[in-house]
Amino acid sequence: MSATLHVLRVFVDADGAFGNPLGVFVEGGAIDPDDRQRVAAELGFSETVFVEDASTGRIRIHTPGRELAFAGHPSVGTAWLLADVGRTVDELRLVAGQVPTWTEDDVRWVRARPEWIHPITLAELPSPADVEALGGPPPDEPSWYAWAWVDRSAGVIRSRYFAGLVGIAEDEATGAAAVLITSRLGRDLEILQGRGSRLSTRFTGDGSVELGGRVVLDTTRSYG
Repeated sequence: MSATLHVLRVFVDADGAFGNPLGVFVEGGAIDPDDRQRVAAELGFSETVFVEDASTGRIRIHTPGRELAFAGHPSVGTAWLLADVGRTVDELRLVAGQVPTWTEDDVRWVRARPEWIHPITLAELPSPADVEALGGPPPDEPSWYAWAWVDRSAGVIRSRYFAGLVGIAEDEATGAAAVLITSRLGRDLEILQGRGSRLSTRFTGDGSVELGGRVVLDTTRSYG
């Protein structure tokens, strides 16, 4: 088995720093479905995407521990990459459903639904300093998203996500959790997560949430 792997960072800041690493196989059909979980675990990214059909945007997403029906940073990153390699799509087709996607300036957007999200406990803490001081999640919390207001009037929050449920000790930037908390709070947000990643969301009011971020390509290499 040999395939080309693109390594991206999704939800980088305005200078292209930070962001959550993502592995994408644009020709994902070259990797047998029975091998994909092993490949994702071996690569060790929080998610790895296997594009099954670039022309229709059909993709599958694996963490090191399991397959996900939807995830945010893989959706944003893969949509950006397909456009970057000249295979732009207007929507992605995930196990969870159809995900519209588009670009505004240098930000790639997708639209998703909170009911697609795997179980996540949202925990509001008193201050950003409390979020930053965390050494990990509480005992028996396998999917824990801690957050605090930075500027309530402007809709800015600080967050971290500990995701042992899906095989990730701590996720640098989590689009799924951004969708969930935006739906829960019922407002647009700017989210500062991890070491310095930035996520933007819009509350649509129709049951869906728009999720946007900047993406950069770090490297392309042969795998296998």
